[in-house]
Formats: sequence, structure tokens, C-alpha cells
Amino acid sequence: MKGIIFALLGGACITLQGVANTRISTDMGTWQAATITQFTGFILAAIILMFVRDVNLQGLKQVKPLYLAGGAFGAVIIFSEVSAIQQIGVTFTISALLIAQLFLTFLVESNGWFGVVKQKMKLPQFLGIALMITGVIIMKL
Repeated sequence: MKGIIFALLGGACITLQGVANTRISTDMGTWQAATITQFTGFILAAIILMFVRDVNLQGLKQVKPLYLAGGAFGAVIIFSEVSAIQQIGVTFTISALLIAQLFLTFLVESNGWFGVVKQKMKLPQFLGIALMITGVIIMKL
């Protein structure tokens, strides 16, 4: 149950962040919005880390360098999301974003990339993605 709550919270925050970043980018620019968002996110994470006190800097040595670059995806995510919201609106952007995320996750799990346990994808998973795409197309009509 906790996982579902965290997923819903994360999804809500992605939407709110996209809308806020679009407003910031209107006044300042898209890369400026990405910079401010990444910086405020860093500050919040650092504050939470100070209260949680669960620091394990030794574990940093065990993380593959490729994975350490994961945070850099945030800048691309913000730029892409803001640009898309300006072009096609919030609802369609978030819908397309979720489909892209689900499709890439599907590829990661079915191929076992990044050390993820390999999952065999079956007809229900293919139908689920197809239904999402169909729903977005219908919603955009």
C-alpha cells in the first residue's frame, strides 16, 4: 500500500512541477526553470537528509558511474516537459510522458537492463499499453 501512495504522490508532484516550471519558463526561460527546479530539489533533499540522518557515503564508491549521472536526466525531463506543455498542453503532455515512461520501463524489464530482474511480458501488458495509447488519442480528439 505504501508503494501505491508514493507512486500517486510522485505522479501528482510531476504534474505540479511541470505546471510550475512552465510558468517559470514563461517569465525566465526553460533552462532557467530547469536550473531553479533542480536547485530547489537539491536543497529540499539535503534538508530532509539532515533530519533523516541516513548518510552512507561509503556506498557511493559501490555505485557505477553511469548510474551517478541519473540526476542529469532531470534537466532533460524538465526541459522536455516544459516545452511539451507549452506546445500541446498539460493533459496531453502528462499522458504522453506516462506512455513513454511505461514503454521504456517495459523494455527495461523485458530485457533485464540495469540489473533489473528480467520479466516476461505477456498479452495483458501489450494490451495495457495499447489501451493507454488509444485513450490518449481519443482524449486528444
